[in-house]
Amino acid sequence: MIDTEIKKLGQAVREAVRTAKIKQKPQLLSITEPLAAIDPFSFFDNAEKFTGGRIFWNNSAEGHWLAGAGEALALTAADHRFEETERQWKEMLENALIHNPHRVPGTGPIAFGGFSFDPDKETTPLWADFNSSLLRVPAYLLTMVNGDCFLTCNVVIYEYDQPEQIELQVENHKKQLLKQQAILPEGPVITDKQEIEPDSWKQLVRNATNTIKQGKAEKIVLAREMKVFFKNKVNVSPILRQLADMQTNSYIFAFENGEDCFLGATPERLVKVENQQLLSTCLAGTAPRGRTEAEDRKIGGQLLSDEKNRQEHHFVVEMIKKAVAACCENVQVPEAPVLYPLKNLQHLYTPVEAVLNENYTIIDIVKRLHPTPALGGMPSEKSVAFIREHENMDRGWYGAPIGWLDANHNGEFAVAIRSALIRGGEASLFAGCGVVRDSDPEAEYQETNIKFTPMLSVLGGRS
Repeated sequence: MIDTEIKKLGQAVREAVRTAKIKQKPQLLSITEPLAAIDPFSFFDNAEKFTGGRIFWNNSAEGHWLAGAGEALALTAADHRFEETERQWKEMLENALIHNPHRVPGTGPIAFGGFSFDPDKETTPLWADFNSSLLRVPAYLLTMVNGDCFLTCNVVIYEYDQPEQIELQVENHKKQLLKQQAILPEGPVITDKQEIEPDSWKQLVRNATNTIKQGKAEKIVLAREMKVFFKNKVNVSPILRQLADMQTNSYIFAFENGEDCFLGATPERLVKVENQQLLSTCLAGTAPRGRTEAEDRKIGGQLLSDEKNRQEHHFVVEMIKKAVAACCENVQVPEAPVLYPLKNLQHLYTPVEAVLNENYTIIDIVKRLHPTPALGGMPSEKSVAFIREHENMDRGWYGAPIGWLDANHNGEFAVAIRSALIRGGEASLFAGCGVVRDSDPEAEYQETNIKFTPMLSVLGGRS
């Protein structure tokens, strides 16, 4: 079996070298093979020393896992970032040599990454390692779908490369990545916590409500930051495992770049496309879980009937429905939301389903949906302008699209909330809430405290 795999790899590498010589430019070679079951957290941890950073994705509801090591290529853009990302992706695929008979979503060459919330907001040193738009084609990708495992190797081949050296390098990397670990490293220990100017933030909520009462906006979503400090440099792998264990109805994600890692457990899907079938999620309106079953039902009933939360949810539903209809057929939206329970929180939930027209891609939908009213406000331009001018923090990738797309027009993006940016021995946590005409600053502040809970609980602290 090993000889067969090496022979297959060797033939593909030699073909890629010949093509690189003929075309006089490097070639992306992508080879996908089935794999025996492996722990994705172990794979991620083994990839720590690989140049180019790591990626992680888990859609637990559908049994879909991705873990990536290193970087074969990167797609990045500043101006017209969605269109330029799409152009670079298509150009890359046109020139790639892809060996993937499986065609399982998330196998073969994928681009994984995200976008900043507001490219017009001045970037601070906090997000120095995260561009306005950055998607990575990992050098090695583990894909798990309902228990079936695949490994994709993506290698950029140059005309002067020696096939035998490439083969040896790939095989050595595979052995390193697929080595099973019995125990992951210890999780972090928080030594201190610091809220960033909570009183100023409450005043910002008052300013936003005044702006809304003046008719300049209907809703403005405000976010705030909490800093936590650790005893030692943070190891990300055990955090991801805890998030997957505790936040079972969420997307677990991580994007590592340089020395920093942005990760989280978001319940909010932005859009999924598989075989042209599109699914988007309206998730707005928040309440805590009850301590007993009876209390939980009572809180859920109050959330379903709460005018402020229903109004906030309606904004999101209408915006997503309109954005999806511009690119799709057969758009279907339920008449009323239902409850979406998480470990610490519950939300109002409405799915939007449609068939994506062949002339459009998932990036087209991402462009139309971001920012949703759940993270920006309504109307979008006015609310985002207020945030840009008055919010005293750099959101970076918080509240923005993060996800993946593959070579077969499949992909999935979530909204990067319930998240943290880890930088060595400290982290910045982010949480936000939707401000409307009658919002109470103290109540909104407490809501953000609740939303800090998922990340604090896995970082070694309590809310």
